[in-house]
Amino acid sequence: MTLLKVSNLSKKYVEKYAIKDISFELEQRKFFTLIGPSGAGKTTLLRLINLLEPPTSGEIEYNGWSLKTLHKKKMVNARREMGFVFQRPVVFSTTVKANVAYGLNFRNLPSDEIEERVHRALDMVGLHGFEERKALTLSGGEIQRVALARTLATEPKMLLLDEATADLDPANVALIESVLKKFNEEKKVTIIMATHNFFQAKRLGALVGFMMGGEMIEIGTADQIFNHPQDERTEAFISGEMIY
Repeated sequence: MTLLKVSNLSKKYVEKYAIKDISFELEQRKFFTLIGPSGAGKTTLLRLINLLEPPTSGEIEYNGWSLKTLHKKKMVNARREMGFVFQRPVVFSTTVKANVAYGLNFRNLPSDEIEERVHRALDMVGLHGFEERKALTLSGGEIQRVALARTLATEPKMLLLDEATADLDPANVALIESVLKKFNEEKKVTIIMATHNFFQAKRLGALVGFMMGGEMIEIGTADQIFNHPQDERTEAFISGEMIY
C-alpha cells in the first residue's frame, strides 16, 4: 500500500528552485535513503514532506490524504504520524526523561503510558538508566540518541532523518543504524533518511534515491544505484568523478 505520493513537487526561494518537479511513490514499511551532494535538495524535500513549510507547486499525498487540502485538525494529525530527526538535535535544559516525554505530553496520554513509552524508547537507543541525567551534560552521540528516542516514543508511522548520524563516532553510528533497522523491520515504520554516507545508504536503504540540483535523478534498489546506475550523472557521482 502506498503511504506517500509526491507529485511534481517544487520549492522556490526568491529566484532559485531548491527542488523542482520531484515525483515518486513510497510504499508502507520501506526504507528509503536519499543521497546526493550538498545543496541537492534533500533537506528541503524532507521539510516539505513533514509540513514544516509549503511547496511552491506540486502535491504531497500521505496515507491517502492530500496534504494541500487538509484542514488544521487533520494537518496536526498527519504531522503527529511523522517523526523528524535533525542533524543537529535540540534538547532542553532538563532531564533525559523530560526530553523524551516532551512530544507525548501534547498528546494527552495517561501518565503511566508516557512513562512506559519513555522507558521503552530509551531502552531501544541504549540509554537505559539515563532518565534523570541532565540532557545537556551528555556527549554529542548520546544527545542524538535522546533526540531519536524522543521521536520513537511518539510511535510514528513515518520517520524522516536528515543526516542524523553525520557528526557521530562509528560506535554511535552503528548503534543508531541498528535501532533504525529494527524499528523499520519490527515496527513496520516507513523511513526516509538523507545521508552523505554511501556505505550507510547501501546498508540501510531498500530503496535509494539520487538527488542533484534539486532534481530526483534516479531511484532504485541499492544494487541498482551503486552497481548498475541508469543515469550517467548517478554513475559519475558514485564513482567520485563528479566535481560539484
